[in-house]
Amino acid sequence: MAATSLSPVITSQALKDLTNQTLPKTNDSSPTGSLKDCRNLTELRKLHCQIAKQGLIHRPSTVAKLISTCTALGTFEGLVYAKNILNQFRYDNQNDGTLFMYNSLIRGYSSIGLGKEAIRVYLEMLSLGISPDKYTFPYLLSACTKISATAEGFQVHGSVIKMGFQRDMFILNSLIHFYAECGEIVMGQKVFDEMIDRNVVSWTSLICGYARSGLAKEAVELFFEMVEEGTRPNSVTMVCVISACAKLRDLELGERVRGYISSLGVKVNTLMVNSLVDMYMKCGAFDTAKRLFDECEQKNLVVCNTIMSNYVHSGMVREALFILEEMLRQRLVPDRVSILSTISVSAQLGSIFLGKCCHAYVLRNGLEGWDSISNALIDMYMKCGKQEVAFAVFHRMANKTVVSWNSVMAGYIRNGDLSSAWEVFNNMPESDLVSWNTIISALVQESMFEQAIELFRTMQNKGIKADRVTMVSIASACGYLGALDLAKWIHAYIKMNKIPCDIRLSTALVDMFARCGDPSTAMKIFNNIENRDVSAWTAAIGAMAMEGNGNQAIELFNKMLRQGVKPDGVVFVGLLTACSHGGLVEQGRDIFKSMTSVHKISPQVVHYGCMVDLLGRAGFLEEALDLIKLMPMEPNDVIWGSLLAACRMHRNLDMAGYATERMKELASDRTGIQVLLSNIYASAGKWTDVAKVRRQLKEKGARKVPGSSSIEVNGQIHEFTSGDESHPEMMHIAAMLDEMHCRVEAAGHAPDLSNVLLNVDEEEKEYVLSRHSEKLAIAFGLISTDQGTPIRVVKNLRICSDCHSFAKLVSKTYNREIIVRDNNRFHFFQRGVCSCNDYW
Repeated sequence: MAATSLSPVITSQALKDLTNQTLPKTNDSSPTGSLKDCRNLTELRKLHCQIAKQGLIHRPSTVAKLISTCTALGTFEGLVYAKNILNQFRYDNQNDGTLFMYNSLIRGYSSIGLGKEAIRVYLEMLSLGISPDKYTFPYLLSACTKISATAEGFQVHGSVIKMGFQRDMFILNSLIHFYAECGEIVMGQKVFDEMIDRNVVSWTSLICGYARSGLAKEAVELFFEMVEEGTRPNSVTMVCVISACAKLRDLELGERVRGYISSLGVKVNTLMVNSLVDMYMKCGAFDTAKRLFDECEQKNLVVCNTIMSNYVHSGMVREALFILEEMLRQRLVPDRVSILSTISVSAQLGSIFLGKCCHAYVLRNGLEGWDSISNALIDMYMKCGKQEVAFAVFHRMANKTVVSWNSVMAGYIRNGDLSSAWEVFNNMPESDLVSWNTIISALVQESMFEQAIELFRTMQNKGIKADRVTMVSIASACGYLGALDLAKWIHAYIKMNKIPCDIRLSTALVDMFARCGDPSTAMKIFNNIENRDVSAWTAAIGAMAMEGNGNQAIELFNKMLRQGVKPDGVVFVGLLTACSHGGLVEQGRDIFKSMTSVHKISPQVVHYGCMVDLLGRAGFLEEALDLIKLMPMEPNDVIWGSLLAACRMHRNLDMAGYATERMKELASDRTGIQVLLSNIYASAGKWTDVAKVRRQLKEKGARKVPGSSSIEVNGQIHEFTSGDESHPEMMHIAAMLDEMHCRVEAAGHAPDLSNVLLNVDEEEKEYVLSRHSEKLAIAFGLISTDQGTPIRVVKNLRICSDCHSFAKLVSKTYNREIIVRDNNRFHFFQRGVCSCNDYW
């Protein structure tokens, strides 16, 4: 924060008081009078020699002034010299020294951040029987503040009370500042509340403390309370409170605070302008921030860096470059903050030329020693696809921090090299939460969901507490696995560990429960989200789409519009999918038309794909084909694949052949499309054509993806593949399958052999059909779970018509709820009925 360089406690008046507390006046013509003219330690040493030659070195007042002058130089060497003078004086005169000498040393060490040395001098002073006074404690507390010596500061507070200084405003202000800076804001507030008299420093210290402790709202409220009590803020106060508004991202509040600057007559300085520019940028008022920047007559490097870094964080890299150009025109020399922003610009633009220019500047100016610079260079080279250069920068680093390792790992992931990223992760000497989040997220992106969950468990065993970012990835992985028990555990984990549920995590939870077949819990979470954005609404609409509840999805969409949320292209995908699953053809047509006529959103390929699927499922194959021909862009293989799937459903061989020819023109090598064509021929009994397509697949080295289904039992996921009998419980599963077939046949089920796309006899077809993966999973669920427990199955392919009717009768015969999630939607089977109403 800009205000950190302005201590509201140590004032010039305090320094004057300290200098004048016991020091007698001296004749300026004497050597001691010339001490004030010493600009460095060399000059002071010469004057020290003159004082010694004239025999003045034994006078306590002269030594006190020498020590004070040494400490005022503000250098470590000057303080060492001052301490040597004190030690020599004590040795030569058998004198312990004066309080002023020790106060000067405490002040000097504190001023350059050597808090431990300042405390050591204080303890030495006490051991000699020299009692501190009201000038000692502010500088001692400042020393404790700078090194976050909370325990020592508490003891100093006790000494203040013990010695009767608890009403000294200067000391109390120092205590407030100490507690606020050390994160003990409650203690700071207590000291503040007990003060009889307060001045602007008292208020400012507490306001700054609240702002730095992440309590920006409380900081602003305290500012208004201060103004109401009639205390006039100073520039430091204004910088702190403006920075608090920036943290809140509250433009209206920031404007209100800015109004006090002119009304209270507070003088505007560069630091205040810097804070205002930062506040406006963080609140998204870029034009106002730029206008303030342009009107600033004394632009310094800090102001330029502030607006430039904000532009970079907002993705406005061109504007950031304009600021850099202006900096150079004004002959401001870029520092490490400037160059960090410029390296980030080159990374975002993918400009290796600009990146190399930055690297050259870093080397010429000796900035490569800064870890943050090297880390930014690694990130830039990785984003520009120069992994070998990034790794060279990494290897040259003398101090490889965890951020450095994370940058390399993230770069590999970004460039699609997960194996190298995994190797980096395993070789890290130390890792942090970002490391774990990065690799877990990468596993999820690569669809390695079980590995992501397993790594999360390892993370827990190591005692690393997850955050919102972790749980978004884990919720996503769990959703794809469809493991409801795990989903419930994740939700409970978030609550138990009090992980803040922001809109992104809440949306991920909605999607997770929807994918796990629990739309009720998904909607409960959705209803508890405040200030829902379009992503949250999309997740809820998607939940209804997976359930097949098209009407509820449309109602949610209309409610979203009434609440003033502007739809995007993604929400229309979910909405059209819901219409497709629910067979709402007319509503789907209207929604598709409204995209351009009402919402001014141009339909993309994915939206046309949804419409082709909607029309094709409903049997409007000609209309679907006409829509494809009218597309403003070239139809891709997914579009033709949707039409091909509809052709299979409605057994339209002619149109299937036409769609196949169009796909050949696209030179599509998607195995799924070829398999679908093979299935169409097989359904029609055209085994010669089936053999031809399968031969082509074999020549390409492609193979059909086998149907597989998974079921979660007692926290463990069991996977079954069609026709595979390798499961350790297969003997019991086979027995249950025989029982199931007997009972459903008695209930009227006849196997639909058209689902067996093999040229074999009917008995063989029946056996193949009985070993479909979803049937194996359901059988295992029946023998492994208690009566009344829902059976949840996740399948990688679309459920076939025979398994669909079989599952309906099993749910009725065994009085079990069966939930099957295929690659298209959910099917909720209860008492012989499916939620899709057989429209699937």
